[in-house]
Amino acid sequence: MLETFLGRYVYAFVVALLAIGLYGMLTKRNLVKKLIGMTIFQTAIFLFFIEGSTKMGATVPVIVAELGSDPARYVNPLPHALILTAIVVSVATIGVALALVLKIYRTYQSIDEDDILKEMGK
Repeated sequence: MLETFLGRYVYAFVVALLAIGLYGMLTKRNLVKKLIGMTIFQTAIFLFFIEGSTKMGATVPVIVAELGSDPARYVNPLPHALILTAIVVSVATIGVALALVLKIYRTYQSIDEDDILKEMGK
């Protein structure tokens, strides 16, 4: 049991990050704190995909004579490229979200959900 956990400790870390991010998104009333929770949640998903794409004893996908052309000896680069794209998209999403929070603050003078909803209900 302990050996299995030590071999997969990254998954426990991913679950902890997922829980922290989800907690931040669902329970916090401050919009910036919600964005921080979303960022933590996204990071956990990135780590999950990268961990799932690793192979013990494998190397980068550049064929060398010593290893031959056996695909089992190389790591698939596609998940890494997809996560790199996802990181770029998440940075853009966070930038747009922060711009929206700034616009909300300028309009309602608050970034607290309750205050904004009260102001909108006038």
